[in-house]
Amino acid sequence: MSQPNKGRSKATPWWLSGPALLLFGALLAVPLLLTAVLSFNVYDPVTGPKAGEFTLEHYTLIFTDSYYYGIFWRTFWISGVVALICVAVGTPEAYVLSRMRNPWRSILLLVVLAPLLVSVVVRAFGWSMLLGPEGLVNGLLGLIGIAPIKMLYTETAVIIALVHVMLPFMVIPVWTSLQKLDPGVENAALSLKASPFTTLRRIVLPQVMPGILSGSLIVFGLSASSFAIPGLLGGRRLKMVATVVYDEYLHELNWPLGAAIALVLLVANLVVMLSYNRLVEGRYKKSLG
Repeated sequence: MSQPNKGRSKATPWWLSGPALLLFGALLAVPLLLTAVLSFNVYDPVTGPKAGEFTLEHYTLIFTDSYYYGIFWRTFWISGVVALICVAVGTPEAYVLSRMRNPWRSILLLVVLAPLLVSVVVRAFGWSMLLGPEGLVNGLLGLIGIAPIKMLYTETAVIIALVHVMLPFMVIPVWTSLQKLDPGVENAALSLKASPFTTLRRIVLPQVMPGILSGSLIVFGLSASSFAIPGLLGGRRLKMVATVVYDEYLHELNWPLGAAIALVLLVANLVVMLSYNRLVEGRYKKSLG
């Protein structure tokens, strides 16, 4: 009598997770597989993609053309800068947030999350008005006698807007990690004559490293695949990978090349993020050991 029950108990988790796995496969794995197949299809400028005819020319073009090298380099460079700025700004902000008392903590948390309540397109248009030739920033510079600065359609404008959009994704993981930190440990270090800087470096920082790691990975990944902000604030000349994919799909109608670029971005993004995760996590474990 025990054997059937034992077998049933082993199969129960699979039956319970089956619907979720099917949904995951339908919504993620199947579209990725179809995109991968499309990326190998032959493209004819007259008739479009040819189903059943496959080629490697799209990947060969991506890996041999310096134009795409520049696009990928700009994408990952901007994403890295945005992640670094979000770490530098979001970590202290989360630390201050964790040390505040209600109702100020709730108010500041709402301020941090407020950008997520507004469409990213609306925020991009707002920054375009602020950073434009006759925008508020150049207007203030003119009042103090400084000539207008070209900021719109530059990498600086894209970075500023991406930091504004991505900062909540950095603050929340760090703030969550800080909630698990016992304030008594920090007070004990201070009572043993450790300086505030040493306490932050030796006690607080190692404890919040998982939050910093997860937040920076989220920010980097979302920035690398961002479309609306580079498209609206970067203009037609300042291309990033997502805008190039959009152009290939809707302007050039070269769907196989667009699918190939999208898959290369996905793989490159995963390689960068996994390498960064392994490097930072290894140093974190060494610091604890």
